[in-house]
Amino acid sequence: MAERGRCPGCGSAALVEDALYAQQQLVCAACGCVLAEGLLTTTYTDEEHLREVAYSQSTGQKEQLSRCLQRGIRRVQDLCKVLQLPGAFEETAVSYFQRALQLPAFHLVSLEKKELLGGCCVFVTCRQHNWPLTMGTICSLLYAKQELFAGVFLSLQRELGLSVPALSLADLVKTHLNSFQLFQPSADIPAPFLEDKEKLVARTMGIVELASQAWLVTGRHPVPVVTAAAFLAWQSLQPRARLSCPLARFCRVAGVDLPPPAHLRLREMLDILQGMASQLAWLRGFNLDKKTVVKHVGDLLQHRVFLLRKAFCQEQGEEEHDGATGQGSSQGSPSHPVVTQAKSCPLAGKHQREGPLRPLLPPCLIHPRKRLRPAAPSASDSTITGHEPISDSEIEQYLRSPEEIRAFRRAKAW
Repeated sequence: MAERGRCPGCGSAALVEDALYAQQQLVCAACGCVLAEGLLTTTYTDEEHLREVAYSQSTGQKEQLSRCLQRGIRRVQDLCKVLQLPGAFEETAVSYFQRALQLPAFHLVSLEKKELLGGCCVFVTCRQHNWPLTMGTICSLLYAKQELFAGVFLSLQRELGLSVPALSLADLVKTHLNSFQLFQPSADIPAPFLEDKEKLVARTMGIVELASQAWLVTGRHPVPVVTAAAFLAWQSLQPRARLSCPLARFCRVAGVDLPPPAHLRLREMLDILQGMASQLAWLRGFNLDKKTVVKHVGDLLQHRVFLLRKAFCQEQGEEEHDGATGQGSSQGSPSHPVVTQAKSCPLAGKHQREGPLRPLLPPCLIHPRKRLRPAAPSASDSTITGHEPISDSEIEQYLRSPEEIRAFRRAKAW
């Protein structure tokens, strides 16, 4: 920087040379008055020869952002402000959006997909920073279909080569329960329905972990699982006043949508809880059903690992005892261990009438919805029995050694 003369506007001698893109300007540091401007150049060759060029060909014009890119960056920034994300998240999402628009795969896509691209960049950034954000939340803010959003998200992940970790169930439980309206007193919420947030989150987390250990989460949409677990946790904290409340009313009072599969997830969780309750010594004398078992959710969660393992091992033991009973009956001698077990367990007679307990397997293996139909045999297959004679032209394919070939020729000549 070099000072030259004085500013005609303010009389200051603080004149400096400032480079605006590729244009040199003489500016007054006191008042900001531009005293002289240089030439616009685009390349080093033009700068060396001081060749004047049009502004549309200058570096300043080339560095301006396109209208589509500006609109997309504003959309990304607005999403980050609505979600109250940190500033580092916003910078990362904007950089992803700028990189994506430079790829040919996103040049000729529709305007709707370009608008969803900004939401996908925000979604990827939150997942990478372990920020609890679901795809449904982004789609509700963008008024977009989840199928279309998922397609753009997969294209972005593939084109940029991004590593996107899956959202953990713990973060999803906290995020989903934050939208419940059961923690603040209100005129629309009865007093017995109010609950402490920390207690509900902790109990729901325990039920979701139990469902994960019982194969009820794998391959399922997480929101119905969390909704059913939250309902069970809410009932178990004050069962006397809440057992009569159905799932639909609970979701309506909490101000959340009721996903259709939540009833199925609730039924599966209650089945697991009933099986675990039959293994507790102090609960064997009670005839627990799907409503009364909710009262003992706290005890079941406290010993869930032991109870699941014991229930699974006992089922194997019952199968072995059943096999021993069958062998004993065929030999004419009864099996005494089975009689002892039946006397010690009050539910043994019920299990014998209803069949063996359900093994701890994924529900899709226990109750498959679709069964593979055996293929109808064709006319040619039905005529093949395997005893057809081998013709002379085919038998050479089965003979390997030269000795076998010579023996076959001698037998044929004879």
